[in-house]
Amino acid sequence: MTTDRIVRIVAGLMIMLTLALAHFTGQVDMSKVSWLWLTAFIALNLFQSGFTSFCPLDTVCEKMGVRRAK
Repeated sequence: MTTDRIVRIVAGLMIMLTLALAHFTGQVDMSKVSWLWLTAFIALNLFQSGFTSFCPLDTVCEKMGVRRAK
């Protein structure tokens, strides 16, 4: 496993953890539709991309002609 993948996994976990803590301490209500669900989607996407190496933004950037980092 590379550092890039570990960073994605940890970043996704930290975002999901902070959203969960904010919800369970009563600071936000995740049961209602809000922009925080976009944040949750991004966190889950980061987490899964660390394991699967599939990221939708990678695909979009590739189709736009953006070169990959070495």
